[in-house]
Amino acid sequence: MGGKKLHNHNNNNNGAVDTNSNNSNRNGTTTTTTTTVKPPPVTLQQSPIINLDRGDPSVFEPYWRKNGGKCTITISGHDSLSYFSDPNSVCWYMEPELQEAIRRVHRVVGNAETEGCHVVAGTGSTVLFQAALYALSTSSSSSVAAEPMKVVCAAPYYSQYKEQVELLQSRLYEWGGDAETFDGSAAPFIEVVTSPNNPDGSLREAAVANKTGNGKLIHDLAYYWPNYTPITRPADYDIMLFTLTKCTGHAGSRIGWALVKDVEVAKKMTTFMQITTIGVSKDSQLRAAKILNVVAEDCEQHAADKTFFGESRKLMAERWEKLREAVKDKKDVFTLPKYPKRYCNFSGRYFQPAPAFGWLECKEGCDASALMKAHNVLTRGGETFGVSSRYTRISMIGREEEFERFIERISGIQCVDEEDEEEEEEEEGLVVMNGNNGGDVIRLGNGTSNGHGKWLEQVEVQ
Repeated sequence: MGGKKLHNHNNNNNGAVDTNSNNSNRNGTTTTTTTTVKPPPVTLQQSPIINLDRGDPSVFEPYWRKNGGKCTITISGHDSLSYFSDPNSVCWYMEPELQEAIRRVHRVVGNAETEGCHVVAGTGSTVLFQAALYALSTSSSSSVAAEPMKVVCAAPYYSQYKEQVELLQSRLYEWGGDAETFDGSAAPFIEVVTSPNNPDGSLREAAVANKTGNGKLIHDLAYYWPNYTPITRPADYDIMLFTLTKCTGHAGSRIGWALVKDVEVAKKMTTFMQITTIGVSKDSQLRAAKILNVVAEDCEQHAADKTFFGESRKLMAERWEKLREAVKDKKDVFTLPKYPKRYCNFSGRYFQPAPAFGWLECKEGCDASALMKAHNVLTRGGETFGVSSRYTRISMIGREEEFERFIERISGIQCVDEEDEEEEEEEEGLVVMNGNNGGDVIRLGNGTSNGHGKWLEQVEVQ
C-alpha cells in the first residue's frame, strides 16, 4: 500500500488548516510533509461594529453581579394594586420608601440640598424634564401665552433636549437654541443647565437666565455623583433633575426624581405625570428604594473608596487613563478636554472628573463622527449637540470588552501629510489629509469630496 496518499484536514485553535501528506518513495519508506494554511487577516469591513453612540450604563454590571444580592426584594400578588401611595402628598403616587431613600442618599453623598424641597418621581428624568417645561410655561390660571416660551441651553447641549421640546409642537414652549447667543431680555424663557454637562463633562452655571431676570431654570444634575465628578458642594436650585440610570446604572428600572422648591411647580409637574402616565410603576419605585438604601448604607458604614461610588470612580478613572494614553500621540487627529482636579467633599480628596462621555475634537474640516464610522465605531456627531461636525461624543460607560476593542481600534487611526496621501491610500484605504481650507478631512478608499471639506459616506472602506 506504499504509494497511497492520505490527506487529513484539521482546524487548530487559530483557525489555520494543517494538511498532512504521507508519500512513499522508491525505497518504500514514507515521508510526511506538513503545510499550514493561515486564514486571511480580518479586514476593517469584517471587524465588528462598536456602538458608542448610546449611553447604556452597563459599565456597573460587574459591581452589581458581585453585590446585587443585597438589593433583592419580594413583591406579593396583592401589593401595589392601587394607583395611590400617599394621597396627602404632593406627589400622591410616590412610594414613601422611595422618597426617604432619595433624601438619604443625597444627604450621605452631599450632592444636593433636599431640605425644603418636594420630591416628584418620574419614569426616568426624561418625562420629568417635560413635566418641568409644562409647569414653568403655564400660568397660575393655566392660560396659554400669546407666544410659546423659548427653551434654551448653552451649546454643546444634550442632543435630546431639542427633540423633546419639538416633539409635540406645543403652543406652550418651543426650542430657542444656544443660550450663549440668546437675547433673553424681551420675554420670559426657560434655560436648561446641565452640570456636569452631557456631552463635554464641564461644570456649568446659567448662561443667560441670571443676567436678564426673565429666565426660569431647570438644572439637570444626572451626572452630579462622585463616580463621575468631585462633589464640591450641595446643589441648591429651584428644580433639580436626577435619575437612577446614571446614579447606580439601573437604566431598565426607569426611575427618576425631581427636587422642587416651589410647591405649585411640584403640583403642576405631578399633574403632568397624572395626565400622561397616571404615576410611576410602584414595583420600580420599590426596587429603586432598595438599591438607593443599599448604596446609602454602604456610604454610611465604609470609607468612600470602598463604596459603590468609590469603586465606580476608580473604574471610570482607569478608562479615562486608557483613552488618554491611546490618543496621546494623535494630536494631529483629535484631542480630548482637560479637566482640573477639584476637592471632593464625599471622598475627601482631590481628583479629576471622569465623565460618562468622551468629547473628541478633530481638526478644522474633519468630520469626527465619520472618521469613527470609517473604523466601524458608531458615535454621536457634534451637530446633534448644537456644534460643528469636528466634534463627536463617545460613551465611556459600555461593557468592558466593547471599550477594550474601541481602545485597540482608536490606536490604529492615522493622520498623514499631503505628500504621503497617495501611498497611504493604496496601503490603508483610509487617510486623514489636509483639506482646501487648511484643515483635516477624511478620505475613504476612492471616495469623492462633497466640496465642503467632508467626504461622502457611501464610498467603500477597503
